[in-house]
Amino acid sequence: MDAQLDLTRLKGVGPKLKEQLQRLNIQSLSELLFHLPFRYEDRSRIQPIGSLNHQQPAVVQGEVRAADVLMGKRRSLLVKLADHTGTISLRFYHFNAAQKKQFQRGALVRCYGEARRGASGLELYHPEYQILQDGQEELPDARLTPVYPATEGISQQRLRLLMEQALEFLRADSVPLTDLLPPEWLAQWRLPTLKQALLFLHQPPTDVRLEQLMTASHPAQRRLILEELLAHQLSMHRLRSKVQQDGAPVIQPDGSLRQQLIDSLPFSPTGAQQRVTDEIIADLAKPLPMLRLVQGDVGSGKTLVAALAACQALQAGYQVALMAPTEILAEQHFINMSRWFEPLGVKTGWLAGKTRGKARNQSLADIANGDARLVIGTHALFQDEVQFSQLGLVIIDEQHRFGVHQRLSLKEKGNLDGQSPHQLIMTATPIPRTLAMSAYADLDTSIIDELPPGRSPIQTVTVSDNRREEVIYRVAGACQNGAQAYWVCTLIEESEALQCQAAENTAAELIEQLPHLRIGLVHGRLKAQEKAAIMSAFKAHELDLLVATTVIEVGVDVPNASLMVIENPERLGLAQLHQLRGRVGRGSVASHCVLLYKTPLSMTGKQRLQVMRDSQDGFYIAEQDLMIRGPGEVLGTRQTGLQTLRVADLQRDGELLPAVREMATHLWDNHPHVVAPLIDRWLGEAERFAAV
Repeated sequence: MDAQLDLTRLKGVGPKLKEQLQRLNIQSLSELLFHLPFRYEDRSRIQPIGSLNHQQPAVVQGEVRAADVLMGKRRSLLVKLADHTGTISLRFYHFNAAQKKQFQRGALVRCYGEARRGASGLELYHPEYQILQDGQEELPDARLTPVYPATEGISQQRLRLLMEQALEFLRADSVPLTDLLPPEWLAQWRLPTLKQALLFLHQPPTDVRLEQLMTASHPAQRRLILEELLAHQLSMHRLRSKVQQDGAPVIQPDGSLRQQLIDSLPFSPTGAQQRVTDEIIADLAKPLPMLRLVQGDVGSGKTLVAALAACQALQAGYQVALMAPTEILAEQHFINMSRWFEPLGVKTGWLAGKTRGKARNQSLADIANGDARLVIGTHALFQDEVQFSQLGLVIIDEQHRFGVHQRLSLKEKGNLDGQSPHQLIMTATPIPRTLAMSAYADLDTSIIDELPPGRSPIQTVTVSDNRREEVIYRVAGACQNGAQAYWVCTLIEESEALQCQAAENTAAELIEQLPHLRIGLVHGRLKAQEKAAIMSAFKAHELDLLVATTVIEVGVDVPNASLMVIENPERLGLAQLHQLRGRVGRGSVASHCVLLYKTPLSMTGKQRLQVMRDSQDGFYIAEQDLMIRGPGEVLGTRQTGLQTLRVADLQRDGELLPAVREMATHLWDNHPHVVAPLIDRWLGEAERFAAV
């Protein structure tokens, strides 16, 4: 690290404090300057003590009248402070003898805190304070006081003192912070320079509109937000260009295998499926690796689009790998693909983590010698020992379950004379536009925005769990009239064992209450064959009611199932609820989904269930999910890049993204020298970690 950026240049920073600062991802002076306040307090005016109200944050100044240690339930130090308008108590639960000694009778103290009602009237709990020396009637700060994200062992006071020193270095130009945006952009957007923006945000004057700072609409904040979003876009650009450096096999459209597949189906592809397939075929014919994301709402027929894309590569003599995040979904794909492709003379292979012994060795051999042309599996396909003969196309289902860049390791598998395989990524979790433009900026996007004909709308109702008996009675009635139903058990604990236990208990209870119904149970701990047997029995209508954990969230298709009960829906995200609900409504019968919630519901719980009642549009639901939960959770925590947004907020700043995309392309083409420094400034370690 450059010596002039080392934190030990600041007074008071030794090895211990340096280590604590690392917990805040601060390892250099410039990283300290980018550690921005998350709110501000106005401490520029001293309030008369007599005018304070409950829960009012304020600066007060007065004389110490008494300081006593009280031995109640908890030992505390109580300091009485008075000015000409009244008296207030300062209460400290954590204090030492030296602190008590500071509060001599008659000492002048200025402190800041929130007044609250306590045992002795209004009290300030653990206020920040300063003992003023005789004649030191210094004026309060004429700037707003910043409040920083902190960590154990580093107080706000300590952070502010370090920041004061760092800002002195910045003023003296001792920290090399280059302005990386073209000056004409700053003029066009009316933005300050980087140095001006940082000085302002660490020490804003009191005449600034506080609400402007709180909504991040001040030009100093916009300047940093713009730069950070640009860094993320450029990081995705760089990722894409790395992937495309190798080139890819040119797969020309012939279309005869595709036509054979279409002719063998009992239905025709929808217009949307046809359009997206055409986009993919155009990509495959280019000498660059395709990087395409296909989004389709629940039941829109992504699997068929994947199969039609696979036809193209298979016919040209290449292998195709299809990877899914769970065994149950991978199995579902394997069943569908085998049914479609085996009659056309294409051998399908299978590989999952649980494939062992002889079966595994046989699978690996078939993949390596090219006998298995279409290979389906879980992330076991990533493993080192898996070698393909001629991998031309990789299809990844539910990409957000795998982490942003994990898919790049499959690219190594296809190295055909220095060329990369094409990549098709599919998701049934519609991604809000703002997220797609940032998290998936390295991908082209296609949307299947049309459901196959004959699908029935799903009526969704919310019912409190004290009406559980009534719900069981309704399920019994529906099943006796020939319908089939799912009963989904969710548990807040991550533990699969507890989820399975809950499902087993619910199944036992329902079997006892509904002896005339054929009831099955499926959960994540069953062996693959058991799961498959139960699912096919349900599909063949040998079972009326299927009790399940959320393993049935994706890929299960039983057109006769028209009723679903989801227990504790408030514990799931909207996207997952929408996925689960999509298991019904696959036939022409009117379908129902009952959300059986536990009372009382939190505000967020109420919001989520209301969204589910109001809409069946996956994109609307995804937008609402983003508003309720934020981007990190919607995409899954493995989306490393987005977790590192420091000043930008995709929800709040989403409208900047179209401009940011154009600006990123402009910088990439016309100012390539600023690309790496920009990415490094904002993503640093995170980008290197993301590129795994």
